[in-house]
Amino acid sequence: MDAFSPPVAPPPAALSADAIRLPPLPRRVFCNRTLNLRSVQVIGCDMDYTLVHYDSERWERSAYEHMKRAFQARGWPVNELRFDPELASLGLVIDIERGNLVKANRFGHVRNASHGTMVLDFDTWLSVYGTAPVDLAESRWQFMNTLFSLSEACLYMQLVDLLDLGKLEPGLSYRALYQEVRRVLDATHLEGALKSEILSDPSHYVILDEELPRTLWELKAAGKKLLLITNSEWSYTQSMMSYAFDRFLPSGNWRELFSFVIVQARKPEFFSRRAPVFRLVDEPSRYTPHIGPLVEGEVYLGGDARLVEASLRVEPDHILYIGDHIFADVHVSKDLLRWRTALIVRELERELEALVAFRPAQAQLDVAMTEKVLLEHQLSGLRLTHLRNTRQPPPGFDPERSNAEIRALRGRLVELDQRIAPLARQSSELLNVRWGPIMRCGSDKSHLARQIERYADLYMSRVSNLLAYTPFAYLRAPRVSLPHEIDIE
Repeated sequence: MDAFSPPVAPPPAALSADAIRLPPLPRRVFCNRTLNLRSVQVIGCDMDYTLVHYDSERWERSAYEHMKRAFQARGWPVNELRFDPELASLGLVIDIERGNLVKANRFGHVRNASHGTMVLDFDTWLSVYGTAPVDLAESRWQFMNTLFSLSEACLYMQLVDLLDLGKLEPGLSYRALYQEVRRVLDATHLEGALKSEILSDPSHYVILDEELPRTLWELKAAGKKLLLITNSEWSYTQSMMSYAFDRFLPSGNWRELFSFVIVQARKPEFFSRRAPVFRLVDEPSRYTPHIGPLVEGEVYLGGDARLVEASLRVEPDHILYIGDHIFADVHVSKDLLRWRTALIVRELERELEALVAFRPAQAQLDVAMTEKVLLEHQLSGLRLTHLRNTRQPPPGFDPERSNAEIRALRGRLVELDQRIAPLARQSSELLNVRWGPIMRCGSDKSHLARQIERYADLYMSRVSNLLAYTPFAYLRAPRVSLPHEIDIE
């Protein structure tokens, strides 16, 4: 029996409720659109933050320091700046016209904002944005849809502070400032300085998941063809995958899991445009042009999604692609190709743990809010009755008594609000004191949650969450409650 041989299943009579219990909430797979894994023939995976997960704070702190040094070399006054992981979070939107960072709900309406690092109060952000929705199609809005955005957002907001203080180049706009930050960040990645640092000590950055190799092995054993499709170059891919996988595989070689590997895929263009493809001839990076279908067991550079479909002779709805980038991985592959999609949201794990811990307080908040709704309804009725009776007083009507009843009910609401306020504040500060949960915006879904709902068939905190569901699972989307059904339920 090898390291991955499945255990012998007990007879049906031996199964207990515990044996068939779902995994803990943070390790579950969540379904927006029903997916039968048995019908999936091909599973493609991104690498960074999907199959290889990094300590995001360490990675982003290093990226931040590389960018900071680049600005120091240009004489910018950034010596005193420090990386602050709490300044930004996944799913926020940068308004590069105003130098603001905003959180929007599912309709795109801004519900929280900061200018630079200064949190704006309700009246200020409402006067700036009103009810005009965030439109991600406009270049003004930069959506933070991956953990790689944290260092960029942090440094940009700190530089906005310096710009407002007159410490940067005269005449520099917020948009131009953002473009400078993006240019420096892109150069940091292109020059390979950050990746060289990671390669020199991957243990400092990579978080190992020993369940992940087994998950992929079982998917392959069940007849699925696995593909690795990444924007990273081959040398980096080989090193990272070897570090994260080889120690957990019987053969000690991660390549055995994948039918073929595609590097420097240029996603999202990989899903939308035809492109030439090159086959790796030998290490470290000598390629030759490739014509015809992709051959299993090989490593390729470039190419496109249509070539993948033709090479494997598989229909789009039998391909599942798993990635961490809402646009480059799941939006384009879903919209243009109709592939099935799964999004990895590692922060979801922490968020669910926080929500589970907050359950007792949330129950109190729910009860208090229900009471508030009923009292407000009662107050509205009293006010209307008072208005009617004032216009046409019935026999025995006492205006003072009527006003006293209204004042008393208002007093109860004030007391109730005093109980609700600290609970509501705690709820809004889960995961991040400034921005709260990534999937919620107040009592509504966040803009990120809406994007996930729209483009990701599945979402989960790790690829290895699939291990508990088996390659034969029928993943059903839950029945969604509509506003008019809430009281019925």
